[in-house]
Amino acid sequence: MIGKRLIEEKPVALGEVLDIMKEEKKGELDYLQRLAYDYSQKFSEVGAEKSKKMKEELTKLEKMKDSQIIAIIDLMPDTKEDLEVIFMKERAKVEEGDFKTILEIVEKYCK
Repeated sequence: MIGKRLIEEKPVALGEVLDIMKEEKKGELDYLQRLAYDYSQKFSEVGAEKSKKMKEELTKLEKMKDSQIIAIIDLMPDTKEDLEVIFMKERAKVEEGDFKTILEIVEKYCK
C-alpha cells in the first residue's frame, strides 16, 4: 500500500463488488480482497445488473445520498421501520409517500 493514494471514492453495492472481485480473482487475491470477496458473495441480495437498475430508480427520487441508496440496495428493507433506521442520521425528513415508493422499488427487485 505504500506509494498508493486514493483518487476517487464512491459507494458500491455488494452485487457490484462481487462482479469487480470476480474480475480480480483471475489473478491472486490478497487477504483483504479475499475477505471482501467472501463477504460480498455471502451477503449480496441482488446481482450487479439489478443493483444498477435499482440505483437508477432510487436516484430519481432525488432525496437520498448515494450512501443511503447503497444501504437500501444491500439491506433490501421490507418495512418502513427498517427504512427509518437508514435515514435516522439525516436531518432531512423523509415523507410517508417516499417510504412507500422506496418499498415498492425494493419489492420489485426482490423477486
